[in-house]
Amino acid sequence: MAVQSGPASSEKKSTNGENELLTFNAENMQSNMKIIYYSRTFLSIIGGVVAGILGFTGLKGFVFYSLLMAFTSLGLIAKAKFSIHTYFDSWNRVLIDGFLGGLMSFVLFWTFAYDIAHIF
Repeated sequence: MAVQSGPASSEKKSTNGENELLTFNAENMQSNMKIIYYSRTFLSIIGGVVAGILGFTGLKGFVFYSLLMAFTSLGLIAKAKFSIHTYFDSWNRVLIDGFLGGLMSFVLFWTFAYDIAHIF
């Protein structure tokens, strides 16, 4: 993951005692967001295939997807060494972004794998 540009700590005291604002590099932020979207999409596809093969139907599949995304968020936070504000501007970027886009991929591959494994 790309690190923000600017001071190494989240806030730096200047010589006169005032707090300086954080500066973010837009290219690094875009790179970090791409990593989140790619990770969520990839794990949604794999999770959809697994849910289909295991035969999850109805609410069980959506609960599986929610748990999968929770573990994905936890993995991304661990990858950032639990200092989210060094790599992202808010917690929402890691916890929520890409959730619905991944859901569409999950449902597509879930139904496809379920049809192949259990119907045909």
